[in-house]
Amino acid sequence: MIDRIESLKKRFESVEESLSDPKTMGDMKLFAQLNREYKELKEIVEVGQEYKQAVQNISAAKEIIETESDKDLLEMAQEEWTESEKRKNELEEKIKFMLIPKDPEDSKNVVLEVRAGTGGDEASIFAGDLFRMYCRFFDKQGWKYAVLDHTDGTMGGFKEVIVEVSGENVFGKLKFESGVHRVQRVPQTETQGRVHTSAASVIVLPEADEWDIVLKDSDIRKDIFCSSGPGGQSVNTTKSAIRLTHIPTGLVVQCQDEKSQHKNLEKAMGVLRSRMYEIEYQKRVEEASKKRKTLVATGDRSEKIRTYNYPQSRVSDHRIGYTMHNLPAFMDGDLDDVLEGLQIAENTEKLKEGLLV
Repeated sequence: MIDRIESLKKRFESVEESLSDPKTMGDMKLFAQLNREYKELKEIVEVGQEYKQAVQNISAAKEIIETESDKDLLEMAQEEWTESEKRKNELEEKIKFMLIPKDPEDSKNVVLEVRAGTGGDEASIFAGDLFRMYCRFFDKQGWKYAVLDHTDGTMGGFKEVIVEVSGENVFGKLKFESGVHRVQRVPQTETQGRVHTSAASVIVLPEADEWDIVLKDSDIRKDIFCSSGPGGQSVNTTKSAIRLTHIPTGLVVQCQDEKSQHKNLEKAMGVLRSRMYEIEYQKRVEEASKKRKTLVATGDRSEKIRTYNYPQSRVSDHRIGYTMHNLPAFMDGDLDDVLEGLQIAENTEKLKEGLLV
């Protein structure tokens, strides 16, 4: 373990030196990669120093026990040995998990899409509930978010809502949310009081940087139209909404939530870039899934990942057997436990397979 820590420390010092090189600063893609690696290595090196100190403390305590005869000194040395041994074991486990290779996309911002699925109007209402749940979680994380596009449901909620989220390690925390979310409750539209099952799908896209995906103007058809839906004076009077069609792939995105045509275009380009980037990302995820039967990151968007049962105030994540009997708190953005559980499940799986840095 000490040799591994020393090796990583040397790499950390090398990355630190490269970041101050003018050539690196001139290459934004390389600078971003090295900056991410620097942050990850810095944390490991700091914990590694603690580990080394614990090992040194054990060695010093052993020497005292083997050479000294004073009773009080021996008792102090024995306590130091016991405490340092415990701390060393804790740090060793922590370092093992830290050495698991991180998804390079984890530090990226995301484009999150929530779409109503089966269940008619109730599905749209549930999609709206999920959107509010995520917004409350974003607020608790201190992340910034902005709606890029939305289509309202006829009885409330959304048929579709797309939001851009930025902050610290956003994709790393939200990537396991992609999939089908199922709700069991009495719909507002139900007159007989019967419990119905409806669904909404969530897609989490890592936000692509400009250097990740290069878009050619000749490959994009741009349509400009009036915004629709409730709003200010500009709605239905000013052509500010943007629809982009990527001709080679057939991907279509639109943005109408800004009053400025320029801002809508900028955001639509960002979503298009992220969707194209995500196609390549999903290929990598699916390839990894074939090699190892991962519990959580299969990349299958049609998989039912979670059920929200209102009559029993229960939420269940089917991938890791997680159950919480406080649905109101969960819907208020209390997602930390389940997201941490999903991350631990994946890391434990990688650790079993010996996937270390």
